[in-house]
Amino acid sequence: MSARRLFFGIGLPEPLPQQLVRWRAEQFPEEAGRPIAAANLHMTLAFLGDVSDEKAQGLQQLAGRIQQRPFTLDLDDAGHWPRPGVVWLGCRQAPRGLLQLADMLRSQAARSGCYQSPQPFHPHITLLRNATRPVTLPPRNFHWRFTVDHFSLYESVFSQGRTRYRRLQSWPLQEST
Repeated sequence: MSARRLFFGIGLPEPLPQQLVRWRAEQFPEEAGRPIAAANLHMTLAFLGDVSDEKAQGLQQLAGRIQQRPFTLDLDDAGHWPRPGVVWLGCRQAPRGLLQLADMLRSQAARSGCYQSPQPFHPHITLLRNATRPVTLPPRNFHWRFTVDHFSLYESVFSQGRTRYRRLQSWPLQEST
């Protein structure tokens, strides 16, 4: 029985990942931390951990039943969590749709036996890892906006010393009929 490291998340529309990578290079010195590859930039909604194929199928069926409208995401905040060593990009005011979607996915995951952190959901995109020393954050004059009209199940694949996130399945967000 093989287990895969899975999470539900929101991918970023093109050309946003490249824009964020360029902005990050301008804003943060090289020694600030290890940059996340453009292809891996995403917002995690619910981390599932190591999941058997059987449990993954159940979670995919539940995800397919979620009725949720698309919403607009504003990336206009950044921060640094020194203990996990993460520099992140997020939203000052998380849209209700995002919080509801994450909440539904996290509670389904918990009911399916996937451990969920007791920490409140803090929507963010990890820009740098291993950022354990103090980091100067850029002035808050940045802003990216995009519409979220689907969410996806990703697998975290570690090979050749690198982690890649592979999208396994996506579900559209749509007006309930």
